[in-house]
Amino acid sequence: MKVALLLIFFLLKLPNQVAVIGNDEPWLNAPTPTPWPEQFHALLYMNLTTTHLQLSDVWYDWPNGRNVNIFQKQLGILLYDIEWNNGTSFYYTLGEGAYCQTVDFGVGIPRPDFLDGAHYLGQVVTDGFLCNLWEKVDFIWYYEDVVTKRPVRWDFYDGISSHVMTFEIGAVLPDSIVQAPAYCFTEAVNGKDASTY
Repeated sequence: MKVALLLIFFLLKLPNQVAVIGNDEPWLNAPTPTPWPEQFHALLYMNLTTTHLQLSDVWYDWPNGRNVNIFQKQLGILLYDIEWNNGTSFYYTLGEGAYCQTVDFGVGIPRPDFLDGAHYLGQVVTDGFLCNLWEKVDFIWYYEDVVTKRPVRWDFYDGISSHVMTFEIGAVLPDSIVQAPAYCFTEAVNGKDASTY
């Protein structure tokens, strides 16, 4: 009985990915990641390093120079993140107690070909899909479905893991939704400096 319990515990601790084919023959042509479409909508299930869960509603729009993330943390408030190609991001909430934080990251949204130059690691099965796996600058590990060439998952260096639940090419969020609220541009929100939230 104890052996069976230990075996079950061990199996539950296994990662949700299994290596299938490594890149043991680097002289062969390794596949390259498919560039992102210029516009898409994706729903992500995210496992944060804090053991919290989060949904992210992503609206990537390269031609308009913006990327919108609408975050819903487990049992938390809805947080909007509007990222612009000039490096500016607005993080804000709506409704009572609304706040806004403006951050200048100094770098814009990822280009559709941001994975150019990524190191191919081989094929793995993750989330039930056979995927090609790439790593770029020890920052991101990117899983792409071998058959459809759509992203399945990406993991960041800090342990955050994003799993793609839906991926809709060509979808665009209306302009009226991507504009940060007026209180992001005022001196104070509820008596606090809007730029320091």
